[in-house]
Amino acid sequence: MVVDHPSGANRPRPRSGATGNDRTGQAAPGIRFAGIGDEAAADLTGQLDALHQLGWNAIELRNVDGVAVADLDDRAFAALADRITAAGLDVVCVDSRIANWSRPVTGRFEDDERELRALARRCAALGTRYVRVMSYPNAGLDEEEWGRRVLARMTLLVRQAEQHGLVLLHENCSGWAGARADRMLELLDRAGGPALRLLFDIGNGVPYGYDARALLDEIIGHVAHVHVKDARTGPDGHVGYTLPGDGESGVRSCLEALLDHGYTGAWSIEPHTHLRPHQDHDTTGSDGVAAFVRYGRHLERLVRQDVLPARTPVAGGGRRHD
Repeated sequence: MVVDHPSGANRPRPRSGATGNDRTGQAAPGIRFAGIGDEAAADLTGQLDALHQLGWNAIELRNVDGVAVADLDDRAFAALADRITAAGLDVVCVDSRIANWSRPVTGRFEDDERELRALARRCAALGTRYVRVMSYPNAGLDEEEWGRRVLARMTLLVRQAEQHGLVLLHENCSGWAGARADRMLELLDRAGGPALRLLFDIGNGVPYGYDARALLDEIIGHVAHVHVKDARTGPDGHVGYTLPGDGESGVRSCLEALLDHGYTGAWSIEPHTHLRPHQDHDTTGSDGVAAFVRYGRHLERLVRQDVLPARTPVAGGGRRHD
């Protein structure tokens, strides 16, 4: 799947002093590795250090020093943008709180509109059009009313995003359309347009109780961004997060399917081993950067040793899927 961005945003840009053939951080043709910075460290210095150690030139932004990108004061945001540019990093996406697990469908819609307006200015400065959103958790409404309100709100947000030149990426996470392909497709059909695509998080199927690969097969043509995460349910029912490929999320299978479909974009790591915002869990201060780098290296090996060879043509035709 190729997403056309006439402005050039979200396309790989060579680092300063690099040639157009620089393959730094490239997972496969048209696909680059990236990572959600605050999964490594709360402060920007740690986030930049983690990407630098990996040698990747793409970052996904969520919080800096515990503050969402939209809420940074102007001076702090200007410093953030300058440091990212100086580090030679591209911003592939900004993860907003719009319609997320903390904002039920009965909450203040003005909060989402305000955040979207703030991000319109800031995404332009960061050189990205992608804004991660969800689709509102319920708050005591019946299913029909919940869906009606979600679709009404999302339709307005998508129209506003289009006016601002943004693309909202709906994640398979918390919300009305979070775990069901039919609802994701309905959301795209009824609220969508060029300013709404899907973000597929490989690891969300385990905690939310669905088969990630089966979901991907139904929505793959609409996926514009990918989070790489893996998880496993223990004997006590507790969900723990693992290195990519070591859990039950089908990471290898999903990455192979994306490659076979022609996906281009980022594979952005969200380890959740040290930071889980929705659970108020944060241990990045201990060895978050080192753990983030280990996670990235593990993904690189998984792609190089397992995912890419599985697509190599073998004698007799077809592709090998071991």
